[in-house]
Amino acid sequence: MGRPIRTRRQATLASLAAELGVSRTTVSNAYNRPDQLSPELRRRVLETARRLGYPGPDPVARSLRTRKAGAVGLLLTENLSYAFRDPAAVGVLEGLALACEDAGVGLHLVPASPGREDVAAVHRAGVDGFVVYSVPDDDPHLAAVLSRPVPTVIIDQPRLEGVDRVGPDDAAAITGLANHLIELGHRQIGVVCMRLARERNDDFVPLTRQREAHYHVQRTRLGALAAAFESAGVDWATVPVVERFDHTVDDGASAARQLLDAHPQVTAVICTSDILALGALAEANRRGLRVPADLTVTGFDGIAEAERAGLTTVHQPVLDKGKAAGKLLLASAERVTPKVITLPTELRIGTTSAAPRTAEEQWFGP
Repeated sequence: MGRPIRTRRQATLASLAAELGVSRTTVSNAYNRPDQLSPELRRRVLETARRLGYPGPDPVARSLRTRKAGAVGLLLTENLSYAFRDPAAVGVLEGLALACEDAGVGLHLVPASPGREDVAAVHRAGVDGFVVYSVPDDDPHLAAVLSRPVPTVIIDQPRLEGVDRVGPDDAAAITGLANHLIELGHRQIGVVCMRLARERNDDFVPLTRQREAHYHVQRTRLGALAAAFESAGVDWATVPVVERFDHTVDDGASAARQLLDAHPQVTAVICTSDILALGALAEANRRGLRVPADLTVTGFDGIAEAERAGLTTVHQPVLDKGKAAGKLLLASAERVTPKVITLPTELRIGTTSAAPRTAEEQWFGP
């Protein structure tokens, strides 16, 4: 038998300091506070560390000592892929990442799919605070976040007393859109909306369900639409509202199909997101309906795809939303009272809205 192979013992901060003849604080500063050392001394420390195989300070030990994780947690009550697939979510994520980069901290994604009750991921997350992105009022993961002794900022929803929040004035924004359609003359309208509650529903939504919605943003937008059209003499109880639990272009198309099959007299479809509206446009095209001559379609968000399609929509600054939330969270230690940041929106009138067809001009497709 040959002699056993001996592995070289990994260098430590103490052994590196001894090799260099400097204090352990000097070695630590080379990694964590480089401004405290001359460029030449820092270069010598790092080169010796590489030669001896020293990997750098243990981040776990450092976090235990400083009680800081050096990371911000982003809670998504969606599958993780949603953050990289949905254009509005991508914009928010980019803005938050920029704020973290500026502050020199990391970003930790904490996904929690709808319907999942296990909140262990929230309790396991080694973060210094949470940004919570658009969750329902009764979400258990939000409750778990708020139970931790770290600062929290909510993006969009829900609105909670005493908790920082960033988002647009949804009621004012969609009221402007509704008034645009009312001024054009639309009274036969239908609505396609995002999910209203944590349980799945892909059907027409009765009024009682609208009032019981647990997603504050959708509840607010539907309520503002109801108020605007009621003021124009439209009985909201007669307005068909179709909900989609999932948020894809295909879901928008299937919702528009369901709506138009049941209510072919509709002259305008208001969608509470651009993604759903792009699906509605696809369905109108499939039916041979001319937009906007036969059917007006509108959205909400102002994503790039909507702009390219000429969609009439409400634009909100999603990148600024994420950046503002990150900055608000990272500055929370300097404040005592909670803060709410209301971001501006803009109604962008595109080529998908026009006056409704007259009885003589009606076209129901093939």
